Amino acid sequence: MIVSSRSSSPTDIGQIFEPIRDDLETVERQFAHHIESRVELIPEIGRYLQSSGGKRVRPAVLLMCARLGGYRGEVATLYASVVEFIHTATLVHDDIIDDSVVRRGRQSVHSRWGNDITVLLGDYLYIKSMGMALSVDSLDLVRLLCDVTRRMIEGELYQLTKTGDVDITEDEHLEIIRRKTAYLFGGCAQIGGVLGELSEERQLALRDYGLNLGTAFQLVDDILDFTADEAVLGKPVGGDVREGKMTLPAIYLLEQDGSRARDLFTAIMRDRTITSESWRELRALMTEHRVLDRAFERAAGFAEAAKRHLSQFPQTAELEALVALPDYVLSRDR
Repeated sequence: MIVSSRSSSPTDIGQIFEPIRDDLETVERQFAHHIESRVELIPEIGRYLQSSGGKRVRPAVLLMCARLGGYRGEVATLYASVVEFIHTATLVHDDIIDDSVVRRGRQSVHSRWGNDITVLLGDYLYIKSMGMALSVDSLDLVRLLCDVTRRMIEGELYQLTKTGDVDITEDEHLEIIRRKTAYLFGGCAQIGGVLGELSEERQLALRDYGLNLGTAFQLVDDILDFTADEAVLGKPVGGDVREGKMTLPAIYLLEQDGSRARDLFTAIMRDRTITSESWRELRALMTEHRVLDRAFERAAGFAEAAKRHLSQFPQTAELEALVALPDYVLSRDR
C-alpha cells in the first residue's frame, strides 16, 4: 500500500539542514531580537511561539538557495527571519479563523490570549516583517514579499468562500494551496536566487522548485489530517472536515462514493464535530477506495517536479539538501 511507505525511514531534517545549521541558529536569534518591544506582551507571545517548535523549512529553503549562488552574507539570514515572521503571522491569524484550540501540541495563541490580542499580534508580525525587509536597500525583494503576502491573504479569503462547499473541485483546492502555502515557498527560493545573483532563468527555476515543494507539503498535510497520530501531529485529526474544508482525500472520496460520503461530509460540516462512528466509516471508505494512496501519489508528483527544477544546478552540499527536502516532505508524520 503506497501510503504506508511514506512513513518508513523518514529523512532526518536536521541532517538535511546541516549545511546551514549556523545560519538557522542566527535566524532564531534574529527572530528573538526583532520580536522585542516596549509592550511586554509582544515578546512574551513571541517567545511562546518560538518555543513551540516548527521546522523552519521556509527560511531554510531561502538560505540554501542563496548558497547555490555563493551568497553567505547576513542579508540572507535577515530575509530568512522576515519570511519566518510572515509565516508566523499567517499561523496566528489562521488559528483564529479556524477556531483552533491547539497548535503544535500546545494551546494556540488565540485560545490562550484571546482573539483581540491575537489579531493585533498577527498584524504586528506582518508590519514588522516588512519593516525588517525595508532595512535592506532592495525594493524589488520587498515588492516580491508584498506580492507573496497578498496572494496568501487572497488564498485565505478564497478558502473562506469555499468553506462548507462539498462540491469544491480538485483544481479549486490546488489554487487555494498555491496561494496559501506554495507561493511563500516559491518566494523564499526565488529570494535566495536573487541574493545569490543567479540568472533570471535559474531564479525562476528555484521559484518553481519552491512552488512544487510547497504544494507537496500541503497535500501531505491534507493526508495527515486523516492518518496521523494526534499526539504526534500536535493537533486534533479530522480538523479540516470539521472546519468545512474539503481537502484532496475528501474530494477524491466524493468522486468514488458520492452518496454515502456526501452524507457523512455534510453532517460533519453541519455539526462541526465527528462522532467515532462517522470517523470509522469515513476511514473505512477511504481505505476501500484507496483515496489516500491517490492523494499521496499526487503529492509525490509535485515532489518529483520540484526536484526536476534543480537539474540545471551544479552539485553542492546545498543542492543535495534541496533535492532531499521533497523526500522529507513525503515522509512527514507531523
